[in-house]
Amino acid sequence: MPYPALPPDWSQRAMLYLDLLRWDRPAGWLLLLWPTLSALWLAAGGFPGWHLLAVFVLGTILMRSAGCCVNDVADREFDRHVQRTARRPVTTGHVSVREALAVGAVLALIAFALVCTTNLHTVLWACAALAVTLLYPYSKRYVSMPQAVLGVAFGMGIFLAYAAVGQELDASAWILAIGNLCWVLAYDTAYAMVDRDDDLRIGIRTSAITLGRWDVATVMGCYALYLASWALLFALQVRSAWGWVAVIAAGAQVAWHYRLLRARRREECFRSFRANHWLGCTLFVGLMLAMGNGGFTRGALIVEDLRQDYKERRFQALGFIGEHLCMLVFTPREGAVPVIGACKGSGAGWQTRINNALREWLKAHPEMQKG
Repeated sequence: MPYPALPPDWSQRAMLYLDLLRWDRPAGWLLLLWPTLSALWLAAGGFPGWHLLAVFVLGTILMRSAGCCVNDVADREFDRHVQRTARRPVTTGHVSVREALAVGAVLALIAFALVCTTNLHTVLWACAALAVTLLYPYSKRYVSMPQAVLGVAFGMGIFLAYAAVGQELDASAWILAIGNLCWVLAYDTAYAMVDRDDDLRIGIRTSAITLGRWDVATVMGCYALYLASWALLFALQVRSAWGWVAVIAAGAQVAWHYRLLRARRREECFRSFRANHWLGCTLFVGLMLAMGNGGFTRGALIVEDLRQDYKERRFQALGFIGEHLCMLVFTPREGAVPVIGACKGSGAGWQTRINNALREWLKAHPEMQKG
């Protein structure tokens, strides 16, 4: 059938672009934001600084919006037959495929520019995240549980956060990532339950179809694993009552979600999906309060102790080298002017460090400065 004419007014076109990006439906980027911020706080051992906070908040919103553009282009032939998606701008033809891809590319480039203000490790993780994001819309054609692919995509922010802070992927990062995968499987299966009848008719694969009558039980099992991962995270990383208050509050929300899902009605399943971001928000706030209350005991503090110990040992080693080097190249009568030319092969950075070590040694041995 012919598409409606494109609206000529740029204000109307701007509204179409905002609709393409789901600007009036923030639940999507909030679901992506809370685990990312949780990882950022855990990796940094507290507030990560305004720069990283801005990079990850803006980057999350931009990449989720870019993902919507790619998803709508990939699913445009299917979306016409689904009640919930039939009026999307690309599906109706109000926004062309080329326009949608151009908008998505611009948003992704802006997000990439933000990532480039961090470090190379984060940039590499961002490239991997982009690849998974592009893969997800097409997984519905070949994978019986495409929600698992989405879970991997929505968990990439956790790895980016650790890389941006400069932390290795320790046990807390993997616990957070696995728990987040379970959460995505839970809420996106509930989302798929909304469109199950339409998806069966057009041949789309989803977890709701694959699981059949075990859908609600599996969703609740994934919620249970998600809460268990956070309980383990608080037990290992944070000693504060705030963490356990957050887990209990999140458990109460999960019970409410069960009440919505058990009848498998379209409207209530959609309501469950749209309210899921409060679950992630609750746990993030609990983590933030716990860490701000001095409850962060392991992880970053242990790493910081190791770093301090390393710095002290390195300084002691340089002092030892400086002492013996000084005894080799100086005599008491020559005075104390460090001669670093013999260390040129080690590079200017090492020259400076040895020079500083020699100065510290000379302060401790003033007799060497007398003729």
